[in-house]
Amino acid sequence: MSQIIKIGHRGAAGYCAENTIASFKKALDFNVDGIELDVHLCASGELVVFHDFTLDRNTDATGEISRCTLGQLQSVDVLDGHVIPTLKEVLALIDKKCLVNIELKGKNTATETVKMIQHFIHEHNWSYAHFIVSSFQKHELETVAQLDKKIPLAVLTKANLDEAIEIAKTIGAKIIHPNFTLLSRHNVKRVQEEGYTVNTWTVNELESIARMKSYNVDGIIGDFPDRL
Repeated sequence: MSQIIKIGHRGAAGYCAENTIASFKKALDFNVDGIELDVHLCASGELVVFHDFTLDRNTDATGEISRCTLGQLQSVDVLDGHVIPTLKEVLALIDKKCLVNIELKGKNTATETVKMIQHFIHEHNWSYAHFIVSSFQKHELETVAQLDKKIPLAVLTKANLDEAIEIAKTIGAKIIHPNFTLLSRHNVKRVQEEGYTVNTWTVNELESIARMKSYNVDGIIGDFPDRL
């Protein structure tokens, strides 16, 4: 059995404010194999790293991410003193120390994400193997596939493994990212036998982590990377 890779969810979200520079630094301190993060396109055209579609849950502001400029977003306080970073800033921080799983959360994020990945490959000596682009949104993954077939794609699912595989076939994805509650020893093996890598999320409790390991998943995404 190959080594199961450990991927920090939104950095090390169990220890630091999610999707912040502090959280990504913490994940790197745990020597993760990968970091998962979420991107939205803001009103001034930059990709920002943030999970929700609105600012309301974990900042001192309110409103939709996509309707705010980068300047407006960078003046927002995220959970006591953190700021919303750009994808470019986060990739510069990670600097090839681990792979980066970019989840296309917001609408129309695919094109700019492809440009950013290509920039870091051509200008900063990253490789395609440093990246995974994942999404629940089939059309965003389709756009990535159309723009650059070399970028590894992952289909996210919290409902139906078979549907995820069907989507993967249409876009050339080789990775499935299922919620851990969907998985059994049998279906993990079946998906892998069909040629797919299985990275599961968001696995935080020690008992659940042990169960996923016993199923021989390929990777585990969790808020507490040191537990993986």
